[in-house]
Amino acid sequence: MYAAVRRYEGVTDPAEAARRVNEGFVPLMRRVSGFVAYYWIDVGDGVMVSTSVFQDQAGADESISRAADFVRDNLASLLPNTPQVMAGEVVASA
Repeated sequence: MYAAVRRYEGVTDPAEAARRVNEGFVPLMRRVSGFVAYYWIDVGDGVMVSTSVFQDQAGADESISRAADFVRDNLASLLPNTPQVMAGEVVASA
């Protein structure tokens, strides 16, 4: 399995960001080949983190591309800063 993690800082409206992610982005993730799970986490203080899990690296890579497009087209005013993006193979899980 592979995961992609994106950390967004300076989120201007976490509740609205969560609504848009739930309604628009989650359905996009479910259609990516090899989809396993997706989480959107409000860690407080204007920081939100997403974690996408896929069966293979291609799915994780596609999720990064789709996330960038979705943020640009739907969330730019709420997520004004470029996210920190990390991706890699899942080497342990529970």
